Amino acid sequence: MDRVLREAFAAVAGDIETGLALAAIGGYGRAQLSPHSDVDVVLVHADHLDPAEVDARAAALWSRLWEAKVPLDHSVRSLTEMEELAATDHRVAIGVVDARYVAGDAGAVVGMRSTVMAGWRREARSRLQTVRQDRDARLERSGQLAYEAVPDLKNSGGGLRDAVLLRAIAATWLVDVPAREVAQLTAELLDVRDLLHEVGGRRTDKLVPELVPDIAARLGLTPADLDVHARDVGRRLDHLTARAWRRLDDIARSPHRSVGSRGPIIEKVVPGVGVLDTEVVLTADAAPASDPELLFRAAAVAARRNLPINQASLDRMAREIRWPDEPMPASTHRWLVDLVSSGRRLVPVWLQLDFAGLIDPFLPEWAGIRLRGSSSPIHRFTVDRHSLEAAVNADELNREVDRPDLLAVAGLLHDIGKGARGAHSEVGEPMAVAIARRWGFDETDAVTIGWLVRRPLLLPTIATRRDIEDPLTASNVAEFIPDEAALDLLSALTACDARATSAAAWSDWRRSLVEGLVRKVRDHLRGTAVPASDYAGWPAHVPMPDLDREVVGEFILAVQPHHDGSLLTIAVPDRRGMLADLAGALTVAGLNIRSCRSVTVDHVAATLWEVTRSTVDATTLAERIRPVLEGRVDLAQRLAYRLERDEYEPRVNVLDALEQTATLLQVRTLDRRGLMWTVCHTIATLGLHIRSVHLSTYGDEARDVFYVTDDDNAALGDDAARALRQAVSDALA
Repeated sequence: MDRVLREAFAAVAGDIETGLALAAIGGYGRAQLSPHSDVDVVLVHADHLDPAEVDARAAALWSRLWEAKVPLDHSVRSLTEMEELAATDHRVAIGVVDARYVAGDAGAVVGMRSTVMAGWRREARSRLQTVRQDRDARLERSGQLAYEAVPDLKNSGGGLRDAVLLRAIAATWLVDVPAREVAQLTAELLDVRDLLHEVGGRRTDKLVPELVPDIAARLGLTPADLDVHARDVGRRLDHLTARAWRRLDDIARSPHRSVGSRGPIIEKVVPGVGVLDTEVVLTADAAPASDPELLFRAAAVAARRNLPINQASLDRMAREIRWPDEPMPASTHRWLVDLVSSGRRLVPVWLQLDFAGLIDPFLPEWAGIRLRGSSSPIHRFTVDRHSLEAAVNADELNREVDRPDLLAVAGLLHDIGKGARGAHSEVGEPMAVAIARRWGFDETDAVTIGWLVRRPLLLPTIATRRDIEDPLTASNVAEFIPDEAALDLLSALTACDARATSAAAWSDWRRSLVEGLVRKVRDHLRGTAVPASDYAGWPAHVPMPDLDREVVGEFILAVQPHHDGSLLTIAVPDRRGMLADLAGALTVAGLNIRSCRSVTVDHVAATLWEVTRSTVDATTLAERIRPVLEGRVDLAQRLAYRLERDEYEPRVNVLDALEQTATLLQVRTLDRRGLMWTVCHTIATLGLHIRSVHLSTYGDEARDVFYVTDDDNAALGDDAARALRQAVSDALA
């Protein structure tokens, strides 16, 4: 690339021999170009040169490079302009740190760099505060490379921008930065990004899951190992950045420290633990080798005070602490629970302990989930960080339960089984019980923690895929709940888990369904539930449409706000396939359906639809529905579900249930327009009826459940259920 630019520069520079130069900046300046990176350059010139003449040469230069298909990002600056820009914009100053001569007058580049770097060093203490704020804002947008579900190799904390930042901090001469280690980690990230560009065929910094297998194969790694490797590099770069900030804080701190006859005076907080210069430290009488509880005392103090633990203290504890085989004594147990229950301040302390190697000795199971990406596209974080976030959320819900300690520990351990083979909740239960015993919980509490770890998805799964208005649904769930205290814990853990997952996992709609199910299960446990025989298929809190009026040849439509979407009530003359037609009409109208239900009274079908759109105009929607009901729209042509060959194999199953008055058909396949219409149309063709439909989407996979009945409004027999499953499978194949 340098040769191409030099030749182009020589062709346009003409008789200008001094004061004009082409400098490489950014990734090009650092010789870190990936296959689809921009080539960042600045044409710098001495102040005495005629700006119009320089602009003419610049235009000719850019034209030649564009013709050569160089992906250029360019600018033209005088030496004074560069100095002024760098003095007001830290991003320009940091860019000059890596400026490199390419062509022309080398003295101009040296002069630019010397002047800008002198100003950068002179004002470094004040300007680095702005740099820090800018980085904090960047991390708010892009998170940390180590823990984001889809890490950004450039912008996430611990990414390539932080490597550049560390070089800029080193250039201030205020603190030492381990240049060799930074260079090695940067090279490892660049190796991944180079292949990311090659495999993806475009410029990108997001390590998206679909590209990971090909990248891993080229590096001779498994996809999981590549994912962990990239995250670990990011974690180490993030650690170096945090350490650099702490050293800068030390410099900025007042030099007037309290000093006694034997050295600095440490504020003693608890035995063996104190605070010195805004860090938690071990005191002179600390004995980690004989007092492993010291770890939790230090960590709990750090969380309470919102302070980091001194690196030397961490290193000493990592060298000396050894955990005995017997369960933790009561005092150690209390300090551990205090740490896990410390809320938002748990996260930085836990991450410090984990980086220092202090987690595995008392929780070796953590190694199985450390830096592990989640297989679910709805997750924001890696499994370990998600688990921490669930424990953090427990602190906000501790007033909702009798035993907040059990909630916090269950939140931390609820995904611990993802580090082992098998269904994570099933294998996680005995793991959690064993951990709780080691941590000093009695047998009853250990079993309760295991029970919670086994069932964190029970409530949201049932709430979103079953008819919670049917009393049998709450009755079936109650079979798994021993008492109200357990229900409170499980409900709170559900909220902790969902909120730690993403906003979509705990939307107003999902939350309302879970809370509604919990209320009904509580009524069942108290013996105040509505008898199943009283349920006619329509929610008791929603008024039925007026079916006394004549609706032959027309329909009734009502729209009202409902959580973060809308609730539609549609009454039409009943006929076979009517529900399928309405589903098709709503789909053609551009609405995403969450659920529907239908009851028939005197040959009139009353239907209730939950849709995601919060603003639905009833008049406009009626005009979209009418042509469908009148048979003027060919839904089979517009909405038939189609998959590309070998794209996905739909899975259709009849669900087992403890007790149900309908057959529950579950469909798992790629979410495509027309899926609901295709299934409803197939069911109607078989002469069967749909009482309700409950739709859930995870990433691009639909997980829909259809309540199907026969002409007597009863569940299907075994033969009819098998025929139904086969017919729907064939329709989706």
